[in-house]
Amino acid sequence: MTSHSKLEDSGQKEKALTYENPILYLDIPDPDVIRVGDTYYMSSTTMHMNPGVPIMKSTDLLHWKIVNYVYDTLAANDEQELNNGKNEYGKGSWASCLRYHQGMYYLVVGSLATDKTYIFQTKDLEKDKWKRSILNKYYHDMSLLFDDDGRVYLVYGNGNIRAIELTADATAIKEGGLNKIIIPDASLVASPKEEVGLQAEGAHIQKIDGYYYVFTITWPKNGHRTQLVHRAIAFDGEYEGRIAVDDPTGVAQGGIVDTPTGEWYGMLFCDNGAAGRMPCLLPVKWEDGWPIFGENGITPKNMSIPVHQETSENRIVSSDEFVYESDSLDLVWQWNHNLDPTKWSVTDRPGYLRLTTNKLCPDLEAAKNTLTQRTFGPKCSANISLETYGMKNGDIAGFAAFQKDYGYVGVQVINDSKMITMVDASPGSPVVVESIPLEQERVYFRIDCDFKDSRDKAYFYYSLNGLDWNRIGAELQMKYKLDHFVGYRYALFYFSTEEIGGYADFDYFRMEPLNE
Repeated sequence: MTSHSKLEDSGQKEKALTYENPILYLDIPDPDVIRVGDTYYMSSTTMHMNPGVPIMKSTDLLHWKIVNYVYDTLAANDEQELNNGKNEYGKGSWASCLRYHQGMYYLVVGSLATDKTYIFQTKDLEKDKWKRSILNKYYHDMSLLFDDDGRVYLVYGNGNIRAIELTADATAIKEGGLNKIIIPDASLVASPKEEVGLQAEGAHIQKIDGYYYVFTITWPKNGHRTQLVHRAIAFDGEYEGRIAVDDPTGVAQGGIVDTPTGEWYGMLFCDNGAAGRMPCLLPVKWEDGWPIFGENGITPKNMSIPVHQETSENRIVSSDEFVYESDSLDLVWQWNHNLDPTKWSVTDRPGYLRLTTNKLCPDLEAAKNTLTQRTFGPKCSANISLETYGMKNGDIAGFAAFQKDYGYVGVQVINDSKMITMVDASPGSPVVVESIPLEQERVYFRIDCDFKDSRDKAYFYYSLNGLDWNRIGAELQMKYKLDHFVGYRYALFYFSTEEIGGYADFDYFRMEPLNE
């Protein structure tokens, strides 16, 4: 997948390398970025997807690759396991905070599904597992601060921004420690109380040159998402605030980071329809101790790149031939909800992803072991090859454009006969739009996604030879919905409606950008 960096022809001999926002045309919401030496790391929200909370790495703030995840699973309740009709769509783990302090990396994240907050620690965030501590309360959109005096705080909340003190090792709430509102009614910087829509939230706290800065977002009624900044000379002192980013496109929510040479940038995000919430990088200047984003709070059209890296590349999504030596997958993949490790393999039949059913499911949203990857824009295409030898009556296997209003093309077994079926769930429940007989065991599916100019359309195809493609069913009008709270995903799936124990083999997953 290519970046949006490009050469700007100014008519002069030398060309200045510039970039455009969003820097990545895919779903990476709630970014939090730190710098350690000359390397940047970023965490993001992936809700109900596991493994959870991706850690991404960059050397130029523009090109990113996934290098690890913070956890495999948060819990094993019915919600995470998709049991008894329960799920954690739109819940899971929310906005995380990534920090580095005295040789240790910290990641804090809360979960609306478990009503808890989790503090993870590791000395090597690229290779090691993370040690976990649990706070038995959900602290909304929290941000972690290690102060110069050795005290540790979580800043969190909405409307009123609060702070609570942690123990020095950041593993628990400090008994008798600070617990107070530090910024009352933070939203009022942007609008009168009666005009506040979304109250201030999404806190990011940083201490810079003796000031404590708290970045939040608010959303005035009849307005757009707006970035705020408050500052104080003492952590629990009096904070003064102002609007930091007032971009009509709603670019907001995030913190700031510096380069080794002293420049500053804000990593925020913007909404981009069904493709999701996408990271935006804004240059930051300082005036009288206040950070000034972009051009007086507006995202400029073209910006000079922070660091020139000839060899940088993105690796957030990727094709996969499923050739592995053990049952592990490329980091670009995430499972929908908790994985059943006994019901999938890439070694049972080398070169194939095999999914096996373990329960009866009414529809795709309830299916276990659905494997997902982000779609990306402006336009993308992905295709798969599926072998159906092991499928039983009532089984459905295939390829989906997955969100609440999903669509898929797949194979369904009915009375020992196999049918190629296109299903559209956007009416509120899955509807079979078109179905045709399948007389062979191998079939190919393709989904094209068009996010350009907010078209948000998905188109479904099948092939009997992998070369000649046939449209099937209807186009899907993709919609970003808070039910799932993620951008559309490509999904490989297999579930049973009548009897368990069958299997489906996926030969490959191949994706590419489409010409605009």
